[in-house]
Amino acid sequence: MKYLITGGCGFLGSNLAAEVLKRGDELVIFDNLYRHGTEKNLEWLRSLGEFKFYRNDIRNRDDVQFCIKSEKPDVIFHVAGQVAMTTSLERPRFDFDINVGGTFNLLEAVRDHCPNASIVYSSTNKVYGDLEHLEYHESDTRYSIPKFPKGLPESIGLDFTTPYGCSKGAADQYMKDWAKCFGLKTVVFRHSSIFGGRQFSTFDQGWIGWFVSRAVETQRGNLKEPFTIQGNGKQVRDVLFSEDIVKCYWAAVENIEKTKGQSFNIGGGMDNSLSILELFAHLENEMGIKLDYKELAPRESDQKMFVADIAKAKEYFGWEPKVKTAEGLRKMIEWVKTI
Repeated sequence: MKYLITGGCGFLGSNLAAEVLKRGDELVIFDNLYRHGTEKNLEWLRSLGEFKFYRNDIRNRDDVQFCIKSEKPDVIFHVAGQVAMTTSLERPRFDFDINVGGTFNLLEAVRDHCPNASIVYSSTNKVYGDLEHLEYHESDTRYSIPKFPKGLPESIGLDFTTPYGCSKGAADQYMKDWAKCFGLKTVVFRHSSIFGGRQFSTFDQGWIGWFVSRAVETQRGNLKEPFTIQGNGKQVRDVLFSEDIVKCYWAAVENIEKTKGQSFNIGGGMDNSLSILELFAHLENEMGIKLDYKELAPRESDQKMFVADIAKAKEYFGWEPKVKTAEGLRKMIEWVKTI
């Protein structure tokens, strides 16, 4: 099998790429190395095995066409994207060109040159909007949504907000519609929070990794000033460790006749949900530290709570998380200490 991974040197992409090499299949990576840490991930992947690397930009139609025409992959993991909501607000055209234009370029190239390829696309929970129409319960450490005790299903309805939500949501729908109109084998994953090794987190993307790095710096005595959080820290996400997300992508492809044309909410589920405050309490206990932070205004259009109901994924392709949050966080702490 030949696998093409767009954004293959990012956090998710590099974990998927490492699995391809581990399995002994043929790997092609398409990445412009724009994001922080991608060059380090490329070097790491080269230490694991041989693959073909295209240093190209998903926004360039000719580059995408050339790659797809030349390689004709069997499976495509489309994880290239602009993934920070703050960046989308600052540079909405940039966000649109990557997420919408890049996805359209890929779909049309596949339609032209390898229409039987399976494509799995990494979308986001932000396609559901800020979820302010739901009723919340607020406890000392977290928000909850009484109506959805098992998490939010795919049926809650799309509601694109912020340029990021609009661009990822548009790409999400292009993926689904190209399955319906042109018969492409596309699968959409609406991700909650993912974390793990090879994640070079920043203040606006990869919150688990970012706060773990603040904890490590606190333990080392390197933080002289309080770090900041946006909001009161009771915001909740379900978190999914990288080992589980890799298995998820393969399971979807192995069951492509069931999964094609479908969208799935993908996360750790209610059992692996955390608020920021709960994460801090865990890190303080695990690492023997006291975290010093201050609150800023809430992030624009931030969801008070998003936990994925993963029942549809389990039904369609038999997947569910295996790595518990505490185990994943221990591995994340170990990884951050190596950076």
